[in-house]
Amino acid sequence: MKRLMKLVALLLLVAPLMANAQNAKQIAKERKQVEKLSDKELNTKASKAARKEAKALKKAGWVVNPGALPLDKQLDRSYHMQFEYDNEAYPKYIMGDAKSIGQVYDAAKAQALQLAIMNVTTQLSVEITSLIENTVSNEQMGQEQAASIAQTVEASKNIISQRLGRVVPVMECYRKLDNGNTEVLVRIAYNHDMAMKEAVKTVKQKLEEKGEKLHEQLDKALGF
Repeated sequence: MKRLMKLVALLLLVAPLMANAQNAKQIAKERKQVEKLSDKELNTKASKAARKEAKALKKAGWVVNPGALPLDKQLDRSYHMQFEYDNEAYPKYIMGDAKSIGQVYDAAKAQALQLAIMNVTTQLSVEITSLIENTVSNEQMGQEQAASIAQTVEASKNIISQRLGRVVPVMECYRKLDNGNTEVLVRIAYNHDMAMKEAVKTVKQKLEEKGEKLHEQLDKALGF
């Protein structure tokens, strides 16, 4: 009996480490895919849509940092990732973009990235809430339960955005304003499945803190 208890305790300690390692591998895999796509783009002409948008942005004063991919190439990469789908025909990536203005470029960029991550988080919360509402309409969940989960999702947005961690911009450009400030525009792509799992994990933890046992209903609503 003691050996069994020790084994269970060991598994409880190892499980989070295995999950973190798996997430790290998935992130590394995604980044390698982005790098591979970037290498391919260097030798491929950007699409007409990307060239057209890049032209409009340049006309408005937007430029890229020295050594960065040309603006049309960055836009092309963004388009490719935006329309990449998984085996079940769902978008593989969830896209987020944002602008920020600051006296210092790095500060403006950091703020833009945070806003872009919050953009992704908002999209996740809308998706989760929509799925919950669909479950209610199918009479698989009560109104009170759904309302409680939806409130928890909304209250968890800041925590979810923090847990999404570091992201690599798919597109980044900036322009100097007349008052001397710098405006930075970034667009990010985050693996949809990874983002959703992190969001659901956070919501479940918040539900536990509230003492509400709605995990099964949440999993049912999300098809887990």
